[in-house]
Amino acid sequence: MNGGLLVAGTTSDAGKSVVTAGICRWLVRQGVKVAPFKAQNMSLNSFVTREGAEIGRAQAMQAQACRVEPTALMNPVLLKPGGEQSSQVVLLGRPVGEMSARGYHGGRQQRLLGTVLDCLAELRGTYDAVICEGAGSPAEINLRRTDIVNMGVARGARLPVLVVGDIDRGGVFASFFGTVALLAPEDQELVAGFLVNKFRGDVSLLEPGLDMLQGLTGRRTYGVLPFRHGLGIDEEDGLRVSLRGAVRESAVTPPAGEDVLRVAVCAVPLMSNFTDVDALAAEPGVVVRFVDRPEELADADLVVVPGTRGTVRALAWLRERGLADALARRAARGRPVLGICGGFQILGEHIEDEVESRAGAVDGLGVLPVRVRFAREKTLARPSGEALGERVEGYEIHHGVAEVLGGEAFLDGCRVGSVWGTHWHGSLESDGFRRAFLREVAAAAGRRFVPAPATSFAALREEQLDRLGDLIEQHADTDALWRLIESGAPQGLPFIPPGAPA
Repeated sequence: MNGGLLVAGTTSDAGKSVVTAGICRWLVRQGVKVAPFKAQNMSLNSFVTREGAEIGRAQAMQAQACRVEPTALMNPVLLKPGGEQSSQVVLLGRPVGEMSARGYHGGRQQRLLGTVLDCLAELRGTYDAVICEGAGSPAEINLRRTDIVNMGVARGARLPVLVVGDIDRGGVFASFFGTVALLAPEDQELVAGFLVNKFRGDVSLLEPGLDMLQGLTGRRTYGVLPFRHGLGIDEEDGLRVSLRGAVRESAVTPPAGEDVLRVAVCAVPLMSNFTDVDALAAEPGVVVRFVDRPEELADADLVVVPGTRGTVRALAWLRERGLADALARRAARGRPVLGICGGFQILGEHIEDEVESRAGAVDGLGVLPVRVRFAREKTLARPSGEALGERVEGYEIHHGVAEVLGGEAFLDGCRVGSVWGTHWHGSLESDGFRRAFLREVAAAAGRRFVPAPATSFAALREEQLDRLGDLIEQHADTDALWRLIESGAPQGLPFIPPGAPA
């Protein structure tokens, strides 16, 4: 078998990432050797592979769904926004420079199509099937000429395309029809059909519309996936809900102790790897919310200053909103604060940045004895070590180089009282360390919170991935899906006018 499939979407956040992961998990449970692929990803949530390559976290999650080790081949192009107009371009796991959107789409992107197709061919030569994820919508007619992630890669590799639509938003039939009708004939012949996502209610009421859609387009619907809470794991482009008052879903198990622990995460601009707090939210009795006002820190037992692609910009934002002063007051009173990566740099005394913001010398918040200098070479690593008497693993993605001038050692950073700082992402996924850290936080906060003794973040993630696989197995036509992956798009699919504009 040398199968493949491209999972496209009518919109961003239609569910492409989770559907791709679900198909991958369903296939691997059938004994298929499968790999994920996304030619180009725009995301501030990234991951470091064992060979030291940076890829999107969604592809790392999908690799876990496949039960394989993630590699740079699975996400050859990663764009990391640094503002409204520019992004850092990461090619095959390594940064190659900053580029404006106009400059990238004006020629650079199209030149990467050969690299993308080579990576996909290498994966297809190694695995029985490769399940590819598109980006945004394949019918973005202004970008089709330079597209390397949707129909560009589908046409280049002759992949069948399954279009996912989020019915919870409304307008799914128009979105399906319009997506096909805005594609060129050569692209339309690869669009095999549709998958409805996030459906609530009685499917029999939907079926007449699906029949009419097939009559209009000549394309069938391969499944209707029901709405399920808590499946947005390792999101790409941002939180699924507004950051104002957003609460990430916590485990429903009651707390092991008498108190809950409240965690406030500062929703800084260009926030990166906010998935770091998922492991906290998985703990029974830990409530995690994202905040952007100083008064929202008042009842928090722990404040997290997360990673960011714009450390100096995030620092200015914290000062403008009064959060910087609130953080300094917390630190002075011995109330717990954790800075991760860019957040760690913000908590330091001084920042010298001629690379990311080019702002030069900037004073940090001064609550940790750390001086930071931004290097042009990006640190990409998978460190491991010990802290609080427990083994810890993590990953590093940063240009800032920290010089620690005091305090107690804490991973690669330091601790002063109840303020901790580290460049390590993912450290809280180490169960023993997370429990030890939460005990320290609870003691400093005066809470009778006790970490649950048996919470396994890795096991919870596996359960999530199995739930995604179950959705595909139970609510998609898996026989038809198998034929699509193995044999490609059906022959003779009709053209739907008007097609792509000239």
